[in-house]
Amino acid sequence: MILPRIAVDAMGGDEGVRVMIEGAALARRDHDKFNFLLVGDGKRIEAALEHHPNLRAASEILHCDDVVGGDELPSKAIRRAKTTSMGLAVNAVKTGAAGAAVSAGNTGALMAMSKLALRTMPGIDRPALAAIMPTLQAHDVVMLDLGANTGADARNLVQYAVMGAAYSRIVTGFDRPVVRLLNIGTEEIKGTEELRDAAAMLTAASAREDGGLALIFDGFVESDKINRGETHVVVTDGFSGNIALKAIEGSARFVTDLLKQAFTSSLRSKIGFLVSRPATELLKHHLDPNNHNGAVFLGLNGVVVKSHGSANAKGVAHAVAVTARLLENKLTERIAHDLAALGEGALTKNGHKNGASKAAPKDNEASA
Repeated sequence: MILPRIAVDAMGGDEGVRVMIEGAALARRDHDKFNFLLVGDGKRIEAALEHHPNLRAASEILHCDDVVGGDELPSKAIRRAKTTSMGLAVNAVKTGAAGAAVSAGNTGALMAMSKLALRTMPGIDRPALAAIMPTLQAHDVVMLDLGANTGADARNLVQYAVMGAAYSRIVTGFDRPVVRLLNIGTEEIKGTEELRDAAAMLTAASAREDGGLALIFDGFVESDKINRGETHVVVTDGFSGNIALKAIEGSARFVTDLLKQAFTSSLRSKIGFLVSRPATELLKHHLDPNNHNGAVFLGLNGVVVKSHGSANAKGVAHAVAVTARLLENKLTERIAHDLAALGEGALTKNGHKNGASKAAPKDNEASA
């Protein structure tokens, strides 16, 4: 029996090979049904694998020493797709040498290479970058688009809702996740024409007698409610989504830094920290981005997962684990099924023709 394989760009990320290999090794402890294709400098990968014999036994190395720079423009990086560790990892998905790819490298370059190599699925105009974030409830919230595209019309937003719901069913377990559009208010008259048109399409599709979509559309949500846990999927354009994501991440860092300052300001504060340590450790765990690492490019003919460049080994392991779950639960097949259930008639509000875009994103896109 040939086990499914995940291609790992071992050269991506701030700390490179050591962290990527350690993260993959951690992930394989819980997902031992997968093999790995480790792409990058062969000597460095071999050295890192000496500390992880379990991963070594399940891995093949594809050597290359060309790396996409963190600040490299996508239009430049894409010209080296056939020689860089990132490009070769994505190409392994295209050729079937791997079922999915994981990289912690340049987001824009990864999106450009993935879109050009894998193309968008039939029925999807533009792919979207989706990530999971913590909430006050037991489940996480899926949010998209987070920067794959700077703008989105109503048709795009409806497609994002379908893809986000399919992803949410895998990570949350809800059969019909609650989906809302990010807006400046919850009233029906609020927001842009694109948002109001998308809401009308989703409302109509959700109310169909045949059951329509495998989701519950519940109107609009404001940014301060994203992490309340009342919504399973938040849909927006890439520009707004990227701003919202970074604002949430910045607020989380602010809270943790503020607590750190407060608990070290005096002897009395230090004693208070010892008393409240169980609660603060729980808060730290909840806000740690490594525990929610792994953004997914939805809408492509293949699975590509983006890890935070600053992720530690635990964060990389989480991204690899997300990748494994998406393969196990056949994400692309689920999206295709839901798009078929939606039907082209639900996407005619703006009169756009259906067709997958094959152009690579511009340099100002996919910049999360």
